[in-house]
Amino acid sequence: LVVTLEPCPMCAGACLQTHIGRIVFGAWDAKLGACGSVWDIPRDPHIGHSPEVIGGVREGECAALLGEFFATRR
Repeated sequence: LVVTLEPCPMCAGACLQTHIGRIVFGAWDAKLGACGSVWDIPRDPHIGHSPEVIGGVREGECAALLGEFFATRR
């Protein structure tokens, strides 16, 4: 799974349920991030499946892209 923004708890849970092997994202989400910033659901020891998590890939570009997108809608 490759996404621009760090997955939220629901999306991280969906990744675990489908046994995705790797989660790659750009920008960290300080409000609802569930792959290392606010929560770390994929690495929770109580959950059986643990995908590889790679965050911060081209973070500046992803944050700018998201900022531009939401600026036009505010």
